[in-house]
Amino acid sequence: MAFDGITMAAVAAQLRGALVGGRISKIAQPENDELLLTIKNEGDTYRLLLSADPSLPLVYLTEENKQSPMTAPVFCMLLRKHLQGGRIASVTQPGLERILRFEVEHLDEMGDPCRHFLIFELMGKHSNLIFTDASDRIIDSIHRVSAAVSSVREVLPGKPYFIPQVQDKADLLSAQEADFTQLVGSRPMPLYKAIYGSYTGISPCMAQELCFEAQLDGDLATAAFGPEEYHRLWEAARKLQNRVSEADYAPCIIYEGKAPKEYAAVPLRLYEGGSFTTVTERQQVQDTDATDPASSGGPLTISEVLYRYYREKNIVTRIRQRSSDLRHIVQTALERNVKKYDLQLSQLRDTEKREQYRIYGELLNTYGYGAEPGAKSLTCTNYYTNEEVTIPLDPDLTAIENAKKYFDRYGKLKRTYEALSELTVEVEAQIRHLESILTSLDIARSEEDLTEIRQELVAGGYLRSAGGKRREKVTSKPFHYISSDGYDIYVGKNNFQNDALTFGFAKGGDWWFHAKKIPGSHVILRSKAVGGAAEEIPDRTFEEAARLAAYYSKGREQEKVEIDYVRRKEVKKPAGAKPGFVVYYTNYSMAISSDISGIREVKDG
Repeated sequence: MAFDGITMAAVAAQLRGALVGGRISKIAQPENDELLLTIKNEGDTYRLLLSADPSLPLVYLTEENKQSPMTAPVFCMLLRKHLQGGRIASVTQPGLERILRFEVEHLDEMGDPCRHFLIFELMGKHSNLIFTDASDRIIDSIHRVSAAVSSVREVLPGKPYFIPQVQDKADLLSAQEADFTQLVGSRPMPLYKAIYGSYTGISPCMAQELCFEAQLDGDLATAAFGPEEYHRLWEAARKLQNRVSEADYAPCIIYEGKAPKEYAAVPLRLYEGGSFTTVTERQQVQDTDATDPASSGGPLTISEVLYRYYREKNIVTRIRQRSSDLRHIVQTALERNVKKYDLQLSQLRDTEKREQYRIYGELLNTYGYGAEPGAKSLTCTNYYTNEEVTIPLDPDLTAIENAKKYFDRYGKLKRTYEALSELTVEVEAQIRHLESILTSLDIARSEEDLTEIRQELVAGGYLRSAGGKRREKVTSKPFHYISSDGYDIYVGKNNFQNDALTFGFAKGGDWWFHAKKIPGSHVILRSKAVGGAAEEIPDRTFEEAARLAAYYSKGREQEKVEIDYVRRKEVKKPAGAKPGFVVYYTNYSMAISSDISGIREVKDG
């Protein structure tokens, strides 16, 4: 989701509550386009991150400190000279613009009180941090913009500061129903586009949310709606107005599976149900760590939402980028093996006539005396079926020579069949193995996960070992979940882990789950039985373990996935089988969805 004006309003409200009245004790510039301000206020210490990075501009409170360069940049030195020790008098946002104005009161060189403004503009690639005097005259900025770069506004020392009006958009906070209906309804485009195209600070996602609140299809053209529908839309917009005016925010992150999908400063009913999960509380967030500001209980703040969302989004993106080379290797090997397998099946089909050639040879040995010299065929009775059969003959050969020719064909096709029968089994096993590795890449979350997959590719001969090094020690552990009834459930992340989980960790009385006939993780449901006593595990726990097996499989996008489950002691590993490959001859099955929302994941060690 775009960092829109509603999000900025929530950030401004949080910063007003935390920072106004506080003093700036430290100013650092850890990156070329990033400031980190330390503010002390009523015994509390806050760190404010202001990033004007063109690729990802952000502003939020953080507990994370960053190392500063040995020599402070010029802009940082300028701010230290004027603002260090200064008091934050106000934090304001003009309308719903993505702009924050920090008013700082301090003493000048003569000891007289004065004030300056630090203005943060979050405008995509044009984002900037601008330092002005009390009369809005620019002193300097983190990005200087000359007339050669922008014809709209120069951002240079000595120039007046103003907000560029590059888009003709209205302010939602001052809108009235008649103006709202006329402005949105007059645009010949889909309704949700007309909303965010008419009002500043509204992102496409928030526009779709307003349409959803009003029970309207935002993808339909504005002309498709009448006065009653526009009134409902206005009521949804007025509710949003009131939330912003009263600073009534409820920051949340929307997850699709384990990946962050969207975030907002207000609830997003648009994503309720289905494969989406809304997280509003700190304890709902998975995989928290000591440096995470959302590591304790209570509602998430907008700063925590921004920190979590972009941190997790970056992790997902980085892992996908790092795994692209492995995915290419696996995909190439898979395509090559699929082509080989298809060719082998075609050749195998060509051997289906081998028995017919054998029978032709035997019949010619029996009835060949009746064939006239130079005949092109012989009709006789097939004593295996008691049916008449016509045998094609080479007129240049005798019946015995034709029989030998058919036996030779039979022998060649038989040898081909026997060889291909073994080869197709091997190639099919390779295909299944490679498909399982692709599934492992899909669920990988960390560098350790990728390292283990890389080692599996080396062991399988798909990838060369780097300089003949020994196998690296991997700290990656299986996923660990707790069922609603308190049972431990473990999920293997890759084939090496699957083998270790099933045959090294699990006990005979534990339950083993796997998606039926498709690549997926081994899932172990830990039994609590002691001393061989029978145990009645709740059905809900079985269903949750099966849902995990469905989610961590190739079939996770299907509405239902068939899951096999059996006692671990019934699962065997054939000699010489590929990693992760097992057999079992008796099992239970259930068809279940891959929705794992509500199953609590815990981070071990």
